[in-house]
Amino acid sequence: MDGSALWWVLGAITLATAIGAGWLLLRVVRARRTLVDAGMPVRDKALFWAAVLYTVSPVDLLPDPVYVDDIGVLVLALRALQTAARGAAREKPG
Repeated sequence: MDGSALWWVLGAITLATAIGAGWLLLRVVRARRTLVDAGMPVRDKALFWAAVLYTVSPVDLLPDPVYVDDIGVLVLALRALQTAARGAAREKPG
């Protein structure tokens, strides 16, 4: 594999991870919208905003072409929001 092919492969991997991080960010925003009416606790609101800020922030644990840390933060936030949604559904009468 010559040098230009390697750069194309690295570019494709970078693009795929960026698209994955963007998709997860959209899922987190949609999950938050559904929890607003359910009375989301302050802790979950803070976790949501921390995940969004970390994702769009230029300061990362890993350099920006590697979106693994961003994806990890978004997955954790999405799981926390899902747990909050389950808790709100259990507390809701009906």
